[in-house]
Amino acid sequence: MADDAARELSLYVQSKKVITSFYRPPSGPVDLGITPEAHGSDVSGRGSGDDTVASGEAFFLSDDQARCVALAEELAERRGYRVKVVDVARVGRLERIISERLRSVSTFPVLVGPYDHRLEGVEAFTEDHLCEMMPAELTTRRAFTYLKVRGGDLDRIRGLLLGFSEVREIHVLTGDWDMFAILEFPESTSPKRQILDFVTTRIRSIPDVLDTSTLVPELSVSKFAF
Repeated sequence: MADDAARELSLYVQSKKVITSFYRPPSGPVDLGITPEAHGSDVSGRGSGDDTVASGEAFFLSDDQARCVALAEELAERRGYRVKVVDVARVGRLERIISERLRSVSTFPVLVGPYDHRLEGVEAFTEDHLCEMMPAELTTRRAFTYLKVRGGDLDRIRGLLLGFSEVREIHVLTGDWDMFAILEFPESTSPKRQILDFVTTRIRSIPDVLDTSTLVPELSVSKFAF
């Protein structure tokens, strides 16, 4: 659906230093908090060029930001995207691209996607907003059917249509067609003939349905959660 660059997002978080008399610095390498093993993503800010992390320093990520990271990575994996996590509190020298992307940012975390689309702040990290940032191909197959019906009890016709599990939505129209139905089938590989068979044998079997016209997309991409 999209090239690799369009499927990469950067998630900027801001951790805090641990300040407690109970803290004992590790004897081995310094633990920077977020690691690829812990979150399944590439974390920037750790390397030989990082001169802001002194021996014995420890950082922690607040629970609300950690929740945003977990939710973003979970949805990214499900929808075929990759999230690169960057802790701005631990990078020694902010790269130019980071500085430009975070200009005027006041709250963290910040998720930056293709074309500089972004979410900023904990409250913005909802499943719906994240799915808008990561549109994905549907795992089911949909079809769209226009219906012409005999004038009468539209509520009864609507009830009969909604009785089919394949009918997901119904809309009443004005103009050449009277109703519009969105159909959904469980297998993304459902052949077009199977879909049209359902329309002609099930929907057209309703006595008051006079005519139908069905569109079957070759590819469907959605911003909605599914």
